Amino acid sequence: MRRIVSKIETNSEQFAANFEHNVNETLALRERQQWAIDGGPGRERSIERHQSRGKILVRDRIDMVIDEGTAFMELSTLAAYGQYDDEVPGAGIVTGIGVVHGVPWMFIANDATVKGGSLVPMAIKQHVRAQDIALENDLGV
Repeated sequence: MRRIVSKIETNSEQFAANFEHNVNETLALRERQQWAIDGGPGRERSIERHQSRGKILVRDRIDMVIDEGTAFMELSTLAAYGQYDDEVPGAGIVTGIGVVHGVPWMFIANDATVKGGSLVPMAIKQHVRAQDIALENDLGV
C-alpha cells in the first residue's frame, strides 16, 4: 500500500490561523449544542414542573432504555436553532441512535419541557429525517 504524504506545513502562520479558527468554531458549535440540550431560556421552570408531576425527562428516558455503557448518538440537536425566537431548542424533539439488547435503534421522542411537547414545523422535518435515516440504515424506530 502506498503511503500518503502530507504537504501541510504545521509550523506555518496559515496553519496556525486555520487551526485557531477551527478550534473556535468547534467550541462555538459545542456551546450551541449544549444550549439546545439544556433547553434554552426559561426551561428550568418547565423541568421543575415536569419532575414535580413524577415524569422523567426525555433524555433520561432514553438513557433508561439503551444498553448500559453504550452511547446515544443524538441527531439534529440544533434543529430550529435561530428560529421561533429561540424558544424551541432541538425543535422540541430528541432524535438519535442508541443500542438496545445489542441492536441499534432510531429513537424519536417529544420533549414535553419544550413548549409543552407541541410540534413546530421544524420538528416534523426532524422527525421525517430521523425516519429516513432509520430506513436507509435498516434501523428499527
